[in-house]
This record gives sequence, C-alpha cells and structure tokens, in this order.
Amino acid sequence: MITYSDIYEATRKERYSDQIQPLPKNFVVEVSAYLQEKKQLSLKDDEILSDMITKTKKQLENAITLFRELIIRRRKKILNLILIAAETGISKQDFENMLPFEKTLFEELMKSIEISDKKITEVLSNKKFQESKNELVLFNEKVGEFLDIEGEKIGPFEKGQIANLPREVAKILVEDGKAEFFEK
Repeated sequence: MITYSDIYEATRKERYSDQIQPLPKNFVVEVSAYLQEKKQLSLKDDEILSDMITKTKKQLENAITLFRELIIRRRKKILNLILIAAETGISKQDFENMLPFEKTLFEELMKSIEISDKKITEVLSNKKFQESKNELVLFNEKVGEFLDIEGEKIGPFEKGQIANLPREVAKILVEDGKAEFFEK
C-alpha cells in the first residue's frame, strides 16, 4: 500500500532530476486506492475524530496536488524526449522508466511528429500538397436552398443526399444537426 510519503518522495525525486524517475508499474493504481481510502475517511462525521478528519482532508488535498505535479513533470520530460528523438532519431532514452500509458503517449506523439515531418518534406520538395477546403456531408433532413459564406446559392438537399460543401458551411450544418460528416 502506498503512503503520502511515497507520493511526496516520488514527486520530490521527479522535481530534482532531469531524467524520468522509475516508479512501480502499479503506482497509479496504488495512488488511486490511497486517494479513495483518504476520501472515505474524510467523509466521516465524527466529533471525537474531528482533528484526525481535518488532517486527513488536508493530506488528501496535498496528495492530489503532489500527484498532479508528478504527472505534469513526467509529461514535460516526455515531451522533451520526443523533441530530442525527433531531431536525433534516438527514441528509447528513459523509455524503461515510463509507465505503460506514458509509453503509449510517447509512441503516439512520435507518430504525429513523423507524419508532420513527412508533410513538411512534401511541401519543401514541391510535391502536390493541398488540403481540401471542402467536406463531404450526409444530410439527416431536407434542407432548402441557402447562401454560403461568399453569397453563392447552395441547395436544396434531400434527406440522405451526400454533398461536397465548403468546410465552414458543412460545420454549421453538422452543428445544427441537419447533416453529419460523411466518412468515405
């Protein structure tokens, strides 16, 4: 079972180190159990134990604050590792000290950077890179003729009809529930 001291010590180590510090694999689960236990104790209404309940409430607040700080510090370190990995190609530094959800975060962000780098390379090498200004929508109901943002007439549309419309117009129709984005 984890204690307040364990949470404090983990946060302190993370605060004063440049590297991601090792944590037990079940650390988050144990912190959750600890917080639930403290929350249950703090909800008791006992006059005899009122000092203990007050201390428990304060300890619960402090533990939550420390845990949030710990997670934020670890995320910042992961983001720094991603930037380094994107520039150097070395991506396994501190990987063994990451918790499973942090490894997933790292891998997903690395994929996003790789995709972004490919798009930049395409643009720089003058390959055809053009983002569509239109969206396909499927109409949920009959919609009469209307004007688009540039004053051009659009429509009318029948329920079930698919149309390729300017992104801004499509977004308005979807937000109003009159259409939904159509996935190819």
